[in-house]
Amino acid sequence: MQMDAIDCKILDILQADATQPIAAIAERVALSPTPCWRRIKKMEEDGVIRKRVVLIDRRKANVPMSIFVGVKAPRHAMEWLDAFRRLVSTTQEIVEAWRLTGETDYLLRIVVPDVETYDAVYKRLISSLEFSDLSSSVAMEEMKYTTAVPTSYVVRK
Repeated sequence: MQMDAIDCKILDILQADATQPIAAIAERVALSPTPCWRRIKKMEEDGVIRKRVVLIDRRKANVPMSIFVGVKAPRHAMEWLDAFRRLVSTTQEIVEAWRLTGETDYLLRIVVPDVETYDAVYKRLISSLEFSDLSSSVAMEEMKYTTAVPTSYVVRK
């Protein structure tokens, strides 16, 4: 998909607040509503905009604690990876999972109300699958959190 500076502005607006009416977005990017709507629809069809979601305040939802867990696989085999993917997808407290290069094979972000709840999640994980190592770090302070991706790289010269 070819995108221009107006598409990037639209993406920035939607990333900040996806509930903005089309007319308000169109005004901010100097378009009429119909062409603005068409651009948004095109970005949705092309998969640039994957979905629109609600962001929940974790403290108000009683899951204020973030725990980062480094995972080392006991072996690098597809059957283990498939089982790990299933475990990750069915554990609601795991909100992010990344496959990495380097010493740690995977990084998980787990959100829970407290350490006791994390301990229960940890026990579910180790009773479901074999690991070489699970190394946990409790986040002390959220210094930056955003779901917005930079759009400055979208437009190609």
